[in-house]
Amino acid sequence: MAGRIKEEDIALVRERARIDDVVGSYVTLKNAGGGNLKGLCPFHDEKSPSFNVTPSRGFFYCFGCQEGGDVIDFVQKVDQITFSEAVETLASKVGIQLRYEDSGAPVQRGPGNQRPRLVEAHKVAAEFYVDNLFGAAEASIGRQFLDKRGFDKDAAVRFGVGFSPRGGEALVAHLRGRGFTNAELVASGLAADGQRGLYDRFRGRLMWPIRDASSDVIGFGARRLFDDDRIEAKYLNTPETPIYKKSKVLYGVDLARREIAKGRQAVVVEGYTDVMACHLAGVQTAVATCGTSFGDDHARVLRQLLLDHDQFRGEVIFTFDGDAAGQRAAVKAFEGDQAFAAQTYVAVEPDGLDPCDLRLQKGDAAVRELIGRRVPLYRFVLGNVLSKYDLDRADTRIDALRDAARLVISIRDRSKVDAFTRELAGHLGMDEDQVRSEVYKAASRQSATPRQSGPAAHAQPAEASGDAGQPVVRRTEIPSPRDQRFVIEWDVLKVAMQHPALVGVAFDELDDHDFTHPWLGAVRAAMAKIGGPSAAPPGEAWVVAVRDAIGNDPAAAVVGALAVDPLRLGREPDEPYALALLARLQELTCARRIQDLKSKLQRTNPIERADEYNRMFGELIALEAYKAELRNRAISGAI
Repeated sequence: MAGRIKEEDIALVRERARIDDVVGSYVTLKNAGGGNLKGLCPFHDEKSPSFNVTPSRGFFYCFGCQEGGDVIDFVQKVDQITFSEAVETLASKVGIQLRYEDSGAPVQRGPGNQRPRLVEAHKVAAEFYVDNLFGAAEASIGRQFLDKRGFDKDAAVRFGVGFSPRGGEALVAHLRGRGFTNAELVASGLAADGQRGLYDRFRGRLMWPIRDASSDVIGFGARRLFDDDRIEAKYLNTPETPIYKKSKVLYGVDLARREIAKGRQAVVVEGYTDVMACHLAGVQTAVATCGTSFGDDHARVLRQLLLDHDQFRGEVIFTFDGDAAGQRAAVKAFEGDQAFAAQTYVAVEPDGLDPCDLRLQKGDAAVRELIGRRVPLYRFVLGNVLSKYDLDRADTRIDALRDAARLVISIRDRSKVDAFTRELAGHLGMDEDQVRSEVYKAASRQSATPRQSGPAAHAQPAEASGDAGQPVVRRTEIPSPRDQRFVIEWDVLKVAMQHPALVGVAFDELDDHDFTHPWLGAVRAAMAKIGGPSAAPPGEAWVVAVRDAIGNDPAAAVVGALAVDPLRLGREPDEPYALALLARLQELTCARRIQDLKSKLQRTNPIERADEYNRMFGELIALEAYKAELRNRAISGAI
């Protein structure tokens, strides 16, 4: 097995793979000023964006969950792969041929570094399927299928639709000829291993390539065409693989993500042809799940693309068939409604047509009108609940009210609860106060469910007690380095990290006494260890070097924050500003020394220990003068 990837190749990957482009394929980023970009964190759920990217330094940092790092770290964390896999993934995107330390030869990927090879296999397979759709006689049934649904050759090419040969080994042979191993073919999900060896997983089917947000093909959706197909399922999808997780994939996201971010709208349809129909009709924010119902992970993907938060809401529109299955899907979507800050809507064609059939029968404008006629999701679900009751009878109206009240209390957003209550009162022809009273009763019944009993109900926090009645020693809590007490220390290190040339050799005058927070002191020490800001390499290399110098110390967590946190300055920083910050920090250190010295003087007898007293008194006078000088320096820089 080969050795490590050459450091110079890793540095080249960091240089060529722009972090804003890479992160932007997963998260919608907005300009936050000062050269910073901001979005919703892909690593934890949040109501307002705290995820920052600074392209000029090649770093990201989330002030909510404290995840941070460079472009390699981002890919490693978001795709949950190893460091070397992340380097290879990025290298393949920017056209860099990696080499090993020991041989200088191109990287021969080991079994752990699968993603680039699996993505490449899917790319080759997608091209193979497209060639077959338009070149193979047996694919005429696929071409006819598309034509009957209003999709011409240009549409098929735009969405990469292809055809898998019926023989069963054509793709396997093609991929083997391109250098892929049996293990890679099985791991990719493109082939399966049977009694007689490998065979194509998809045979005689119309193929839709499923791409991730960065436009890499990671799987396929396959539509049944032939009556004698031994697999009766109308659609087959790629199984779970190292690169394909159906609960996190949305078909069409590669085409829709920019329009979703731009228009603050996402349209969720039910199938591949519906996505095609919407995009061709001008609804270019359409996406679909891939062989599974819409779930929490799908909602998380859309939130990141929408930049969905309380202060900047968009809208998510679900389209469902008008049948019972469509109504069940709407109820399920409603259950996940609170995953969004966005307003949720549903669009259902009265004739029960899906977007593909609607476009075929009534044209592009009808698809756009369908989306335009959207109604709030809660109103649609409410209508489904009430439709089960005869509202002309007083007794069944009460039953309908009680049933619908349970729906109302499932909403945590108070503004939505009030709107829902008013809607319900209007539908039932009842007084709004009466409906609200029933809603309160439903909430009370829900909250009156039995509390947990048994040992778990009486469990105490781990720090509250110890074994055999012995008290547990509490760990010393380290305050946040962004606490107001450390603001100047934080600002000095921000300038040293983001604009090292401005502080230069003046930074070398600082020592551990100038930093009262242990993590910030560790960052200063790491900078000193690698030569200080005056020797800083350009761009992100400086940030990476500081982080590497810290190693596994907890202080490494703040390096990313220091690299992306905007300066508290309404203009570009300059050298006077930077030096004034240094002076302010040293002034605070000097003030602490003065305080300590005054305390010692008070405890020293000036008669019995005259020499020591006079020495400290002289030192105090000198420190006071030095403090005044530092104060003047700080004022001159207008910090």
